[in-house]
Amino acid sequence: MRIHVLFLFSLLSTIPHYSYASVNDFCVADLKAGDTNNTFKAALTSAFVTDFPAVNGLGVSAARLDIAKGGSIPMHTHPGATELLIMVEGEITAGFMTPFALYSKTLKPGDVFVFPQGQLHFQVNSGKKKATAFLAFSSANPGAQLLDLLLFGNALSSDIVAQTTFLDIDQVKKLKARFGGKNLNNHMSM
Repeated sequence: MRIHVLFLFSLLSTIPHYSYASVNDFCVADLKAGDTNNTFKAALTSAFVTDFPAVNGLGVSAARLDIAKGGSIPMHTHPGATELLIMVEGEITAGFMTPFALYSKTLKPGDVFVFPQGQLHFQVNSGKKKATAFLAFSSANPGAQLLDLLLFGNALSSDIVAQTTFLDIDQVKKLKARFGGKNLNNHMSM
């Protein structure tokens, strides 16, 4: 019996292994730049599972990043993935922070930068023209938490936000108005 089992395993190990994931869907590239006419002067054209189902189950996703002159991608995290940035055009200063250090670099075409999963990070166009980069993520759905939207696009009272961020109450109200926050008055809402 053992010989038959060993023979069966050896036979199965000689059969070629194929992946069917690479032939299920096709994508025709859209090479137009993203619309950077917004608060951040930046656009992310993503191929995440939420808008490009072909990556479902593959453990990867990608995006194109366009940042106009003077634009930025504000402090944010990707709780579900590590991010790899590959510079194509222009100049971007990028970085991430740990509790003990700042890692930052000004990137030019051909440069690569890695943002570890869950680390607070940013990208700023530090050049004199538009900047473009491609992003790769280690998950089909990396998620994103933008610090500005979390702090100021909510219904938490302005006085609580001011007290916990050490910002002036008037500045908090201004930022809440800019990012669609509610409860600009100085009282808590339930």
